[in-house]
Amino acid sequence: MKKSILIFAMLFSLVMVAQNVENKPKLEKEGEMVKATYFHDNGSIAQTGFYLDGKLHGEWKSYNEEGKKIAMAEYNNGKKTGKWFFWNEDSLKEVNYEDNRIAKVTTWNNSNSVVTVD
Repeated sequence: MKKSILIFAMLFSLVMVAQNVENKPKLEKEGEMVKATYFHDNGSIAQTGFYLDGKLHGEWKSYNEEGKKIAMAEYNNGKKTGKWFFWNEDSLKEVNYEDNRIAKVTTWNNSNSVVTVD
């Protein structure tokens, strides 16, 4: 289970390399950071987040092609930190990172108290 979460987390943290000209990433300077927005082939937002000194930093969000949030992550100077969340049709996985490693995985499903998606 941790292996599948780790693989998904690694895929989440990779930058999309195959982009159409119309779906070129949007990069905007905001103070010391650069806000990045990546797009799916259909033009909808795939990921949003920030870079600081060329490293992933702060909150990153991923969306499916329909625009529904499927993941939320936190980076600190390129290192995975804090609570990450992965949503699918019937569950929510909460992955806690410590020292850039998975420390704990909790799965919430419809039989648990529900955590909502914004």
